[in-house]
Amino acid sequence: TDQSSSSSAITDAERKQQQAADSQRCNKFIERGISRNVTIQFLLDRLTSLGCEPPRGFMSCMDCGDRMAGGGFGVLMEERADVSHSKGGVQSESQIKELLDKQKEGKTKIRLLPEIYLCQNKGRLIDEDHAHKALVHELIHAIDLCRTKMDPFNNCVQFACTEIRAENLSGECDWWKEMTHGQTWKKGFSGHNQVCVKRRALLSVKANPNCKDRAEEWVDAAFARCYKDTFPFDRHPNLKH
Repeated sequence: TDQSSSSSAITDAERKQQQAADSQRCNKFIERGISRNVTIQFLLDRLTSLGCEPPRGFMSCMDCGDRMAGGGFGVLMEERADVSHSKGGVQSESQIKELLDKQKEGKTKIRLLPEIYLCQNKGRLIDEDHAHKALVHELIHAIDLCRTKMDPFNNCVQFACTEIRAENLSGECDWWKEMTHGQTWKKGFSGHNQVCVKRRALLSVKANPNCKDRAEEWVDAAFARCYKDTFPFDRHPNLKH
């Protein structure tokens, strides 16, 4: 029993040590993004100029456990919750569904708390470039929420549109990244960006309990218009043609 307790204690200590190292690494990526990445700086400036100055703690790192994501934007909160930023972990699909169901039943009203988080886990956050592209992705969502006052969790076309724009403008569909994951070889180089954007946007829409049953329909309905929308950029920041 003593040996088992000792082994467990060592495991817990190692886990906490890894979490601390992951957090330090992730926060360094955010700091460098704010101080060095011109795209992140541009989007933060545009948020302010649109009247949505990012609050303190707008970007943070979280332990996302087994969640398959590099980051996220927005936390659903009940309106009566008097908080300016979340203090919990990443919301699961079941937690989101529970809040949405309560609103449908008239038991509560919910609001989307605008904040960005990166999943600090090393298996999710590959390197600094990945972190910065994830931040650009989430900042596109912030821009969209600011300029349109959209209701993404209840309006599935709006949700699909902001996901299409974020996937397209973040650089996450870079052809080299697609090639290393085998996607470019499967589909060919021609038009790979559109194929990638649609595939990734569809996965995101399927994660919304209100939209997942008709996810392909929502993405198809929004794709042509939202893929062409490069706001706040004058042109696509990554494509050379």
